[in-house]
Amino acid sequence: MTETQTPQGKTTPADLDVTPRDIRFDLADAQKGHWLGGDPVGTAVFNALSLTFPDGERLFMDAVRNYRHLLTGKLLDDARNFIAQEAIHSREHHQLNSLIDRDRYPVAEIEETVRGRVKMARERGQMAMLLSTIALEHFTAMMAETHARHQDLFDKANPEVEKLWRWHAMEETEHKAVAYDVFMVATKDWSARRRYFTRCRAMFFVTIMFTRNICRYAARLLEADGYSPKAALKAVNAFVWDKPGVFSRGWKTYFAWYRPGFHPWDQDDRAAFAGWKAEFDAAAA
Repeated sequence: MTETQTPQGKTTPADLDVTPRDIRFDLADAQKGHWLGGDPVGTAVFNALSLTFPDGERLFMDAVRNYRHLLTGKLLDDARNFIAQEAIHSREHHQLNSLIDRDRYPVAEIEETVRGRVKMARERGQMAMLLSTIALEHFTAMMAETHARHQDLFDKANPEVEKLWRWHAMEETEHKAVAYDVFMVATKDWSARRRYFTRCRAMFFVTIMFTRNICRYAARLLEADGYSPKAALKAVNAFVWDKPGVFSRGWKTYFAWYRPGFHPWDQDDRAAFAGWKAEFDAAAA
């Protein structure tokens, strides 16, 4: 068995199209405060995630673009469309982020921290950028799957903000294997053992850093709502790990990464997103 062939023989489905949907969302109501049904903790967690997206997704775009000269055929087309999707995601989350009350919340501080971390990732070189990308793309696909399975989380959210997160989740699932397939091409001369241990090591460190950073950013936002630092971090950790558990609910998908021969499309979850895809295909048209 090699890293290019999973036990089930799964690869990216040949009939899957990565489609950029240039949709704009009316997010003005996000200015009213706790857009997630009045919940300050959930709003802080998702705002913290959103604050990482513009710079983070530009990193993902460049990580794939760095290896575009190695790509041919459908994967080259998918890479181009991946970059286009991520550019639109970055634009829409920038809009959402701009509506957070910057006089009240430490938005500029968090954005500066994110930029510093992205800068460090870039300075580690092209392969390090790609490794960070494939690990974080798996994480976002896991959270997208959780969103599809537990839609009640956004039941009381502002409708346009809810649509933004559903659209993002659907497209993250659609392109979940693009960066991974680029990684497979970029490392075609590596042994399966080297590829496996390198990507597992990357996921281990990305998991620690990503979850820790999101919790810290969200806690800083909650402190502006009057929480003490200790109470804010406790509330955020309860939200992401316990109830509703936006990080922990998808643990089976997450741990699949550590299986030799893993491929993101070992789990074909297109059926779960078919309704959303039809909705946003129509909206884009």
